[in-house]
Amino acid sequence: MSEAEEYQHALDILHQNHVRLTSQRKLILNYLVTHHTHPSVEMIYDDLQDTDASISIATIYNTLNLLIDQHLIIELSNGDGSTHYDYFGTPHFHVVCDRCGKITDVFDDEYRDMELRLRQVAAKQTEYLVTKSDVEVHGICPECQQKEA
Repeated sequence: MSEAEEYQHALDILHQNHVRLTSQRKLILNYLVTHHTHPSVEMIYDDLQDTDASISIATIYNTLNLLIDQHLIIELSNGDGSTHYDYFGTPHFHVVCDRCGKITDVFDDEYRDMELRLRQVAAKQTEYLVTKSDVEVHGICPECQQKEA
């Protein structure tokens, strides 16, 4: 699906769930759909200031929380202790560098089956009502490997 189609699909989901689609919410959603950099709130704020000088940090936080509640984005933590955000239109997992904190998307056709299996095992062994799961793999990115060589 193209980014334009992903964006429209996300807007349709929000519309179906009776979420008010303000211009700032649309701007933030579009930013997340089109930027695969796993931005922090500060990165989003800095990048969107040029487009809409009236946007506030509070608006960004509130919109991100709304999009999380709508299952359109997920929160990610990386090695620097900050929180980053990722549009999750196409389910995938992440590899996180333990040195620099870089987060990389990994797409696999079998991801949904792997995640379902993890949820089932977790529920069976713990009797939890599993409500969500995020898969992370940790390692050292190629750039950090080069620096260490």
